[in-house]
Amino acid sequence: MNKVLNLINHKGNNVTIIDGSKSVYDALEIMVQKNIGALVVYKEDSFVGVVTERDYAQKVIVKGKHSHDTLVSEIMESSPATVKFEDTIERCMELMADKHIRYLPVLADNHVVGLVSMGDVVRYIIEDQKDTINHLQNFISGGV
Repeated sequence: MNKVLNLINHKGNNVTIIDGSKSVYDALEIMVQKNIGALVVYKEDSFVGVVTERDYAQKVIVKGKHSHDTLVSEIMESSPATVKFEDTIERCMELMADKHIRYLPVLADNHVVGLVSMGDVVRYIIEDQKDTINHLQNFISGGV
């Protein structure tokens, strides 16, 4: 079975963080600069949540708030679903589907060591299936 560790080893473990006391505007600036849809939120040295573009849309724009005046800590998901290296890719898909989320922090020793997106999961599954097909084609044709 494919594990989160395999996915992180394949895609890398870059995690972009922001302090919860920063403004939502600051978070959006970082997301735009890095072309990402989520940031991991820390307070001091502790993981406290995740903030996404969806949080911005639902908790700032739609409610008539302003991104300069709203703190990340006010709109972040403070109890996000998380996974560990030993969890399966299937577990990631289940969590994402059940909770209607697109990002899962990967935890080790209560620190975020990776962030798995829905796109990461889909790409990983497609690559894994391609490898399986190639292996089967080689087996059928008598190759190694």
